[in-house]
Amino acid sequence: ADRQVVLQAVTQDGCALRYAFTRLADDREIVLQAVRQNGQALEFASDALRDDQEVVLQAIDQQMGDLDDYMQVKEHVLNAAKQRGWALAYASDELRCNQELVTAAVQKNGFALRYA
Repeated sequence: ADRQVVLQAVTQDGCALRYAFTRLADDREIVLQAVRQNGQALEFASDALRDDQEVVLQAIDQQMGDLDDYMQVKEHVLNAAKQRGWALAYASDELRCNQELVTAAVQKNGFALRYA
């Protein structure tokens, strides 16, 4: 019952996740619904889900509206790559060839090299 109540709450206000039991902040479905409603809800997700690529991208997409335009700007990509190396995957082709961006991404996550 608690799970359904929290799921309904985050559908209305993603940041309601802050009031959920810890175990529910680690429930992927609940957290995805929360960040789809309000990307800032990512702050209240479990550590594991804050590292989940789909969850993070849903939060970014909700906050930025159009992720494609956002990831065309070098400073934005550099910031994202320093936080999560795999963010390089969403950069423009031109930016994925930028040595500074690739280096930052790979330093954070070696697997990011496959997106260069």
